[in-house]
Amino acid sequence: MVKSEATVLVVDDTPTKLYILSSWLRRSGHRVVQATGGMEALTKVRELRPDLVVLDVRLPDISGYEVCEQIKADPVTSSIPVIQISGAAITPADRAQGLERGADAYLAEPVEPDEFAATVEATLRYYRARQRAELMAGRLAALTEVTLSMNSAETFDELLATAVEGTARILGRHAGTLALPPDGRTRRFAAMPPENAAVAKVAAPETLPRLSAMSLGAAAGTQVFTVTAADWMELMPDATLGGDVSAVICRTKLGRPPVYLGVVEVPPLDADESNVLRQLGQALALAVDALRAYVEEHAIALTLQRSLLPVRIPEVPGLTISWRYQPAVDNVEVGGDFYEVLRLGHRVLIAIGDVQGHSLLAATVMAELRHALRASVIGASDLGASMALLNEVLRRYHPGMTATVCLLLIDPATGEMEVSNAGHIPPLLIADGHARYHRLGNLLLGVAKETYRVDRLNVSEGDSVLMFTDGLIEDRDKLLDESLEIVRHLAERVERVEEDLEVFCDRLIERFGAREDDVALVMFRREKGH
Repeated sequence: MVKSEATVLVVDDTPTKLYILSSWLRRSGHRVVQATGGMEALTKVRELRPDLVVLDVRLPDISGYEVCEQIKADPVTSSIPVIQISGAAITPADRAQGLERGADAYLAEPVEPDEFAATVEATLRYYRARQRAELMAGRLAALTEVTLSMNSAETFDELLATAVEGTARILGRHAGTLALPPDGRTRRFAAMPPENAAVAKVAAPETLPRLSAMSLGAAAGTQVFTVTAADWMELMPDATLGGDVSAVICRTKLGRPPVYLGVVEVPPLDADESNVLRQLGQALALAVDALRAYVEEHAIALTLQRSLLPVRIPEVPGLTISWRYQPAVDNVEVGGDFYEVLRLGHRVLIAIGDVQGHSLLAATVMAELRHALRASVIGASDLGASMALLNEVLRRYHPGMTATVCLLLIDPATGEMEVSNAGHIPPLLIADGHARYHRLGNLLLGVAKETYRVDRLNVSEGDSVLMFTDGLIEDRDKLLDESLEIVRHLAERVERVEEDLEVFCDRLIERFGAREDDVALVMFRREKGH
């Protein structure tokens, strides 16, 4: 019984045989194309890509064996089945040669109509099954690729664009998607073959809830459903569709907004296509949830981090102070970078430090060190004693943890400044168009008992000092000394530094770009005439 119409190329140089074979095929409901020679047959195979070739072995130009070999040797046509037929080459050796050279079946004349029809249907059945398997394998490979791309997307717009472009490419249909990121603004993207380029479109806030009400309701799970063209045009008046929409809507957990993914249902989707659409929708929903969780956790981490840092920096007559804190671009956890500015009578304490690691523990230790530092200067201001206290706090209460800290104590009126450094990048001293790093300090905190040296120097009017954590300059593919020199050369542009510290700090952050680690920096200048 004929399952569906196929295009069959019949190749034979005998008019009577050509007519008889074609008639049998047409009677079975197939579309027939004819050729009388081997070269003509190869041309039509490449142009038409028939579903089946019925091929005589003896042809006037090249043999049917050679025609079959060339069809099977071309990757574009190799999957097309070939039935060889002959009234002369009928020995077992002839049949073996035909099959060895690529034929899928071999018939010796005289052939009965029923036998011929059954062989054709069996060959086509295998061919169609192979086509479906190859198509499905290709779709699954593309599905894996699209899923990986979705999971690596860094923004919701990138994620949705990747999903809709992949859906349009895999299913070869006009595709669209809707989702609601944490910012509360519904995103809508569409893509259309053959370009498959995602285009952002406007979506009303109620669109996603209405689509959910049509299918999934408020439940969690996945639902594949059909939206009629009329309903879709009511939801999306700007849409350009040629029929109904096959859609999947997913909600991973109760209370979360759903994610929608759909394609135009012309022609109707088969079971395999519906399954691919469902898997794409589920992968998209999981990727949206993962990115939403990352964004929310990152926001919480930033809020926590900022809550542990000074709310404001005190105004100090005689000093202009600028500071920056920039969290790591890809790190959800809080870090241990910190800065502090405290007025101590007529002097000012400026500190910067970095507790090892990115974790809640690192942030907690950072907060403890800040509070210990504040407590250490309530009475006398002794940088060496303060640093020793911080070291003892770390060793006693957080063994195994380390931190780098640099402390400056400056008198804005006289410019006298003390420096104590526990393993931190030395402060950069900028004066008279030149910049140099102060000498290295003592051992970092938390390693061993240490006596911390206090250096004394003078900051003249108009001179500046820059302190920063290593997150600003650390790169996996660059030496630390090279990055330190970049900072120094930037700071030597005295006319820019003197013009505006804020501008300089912004330029410094911009020069190194997005960082893998947190960055804290404090810069101050001793003003003239104070």
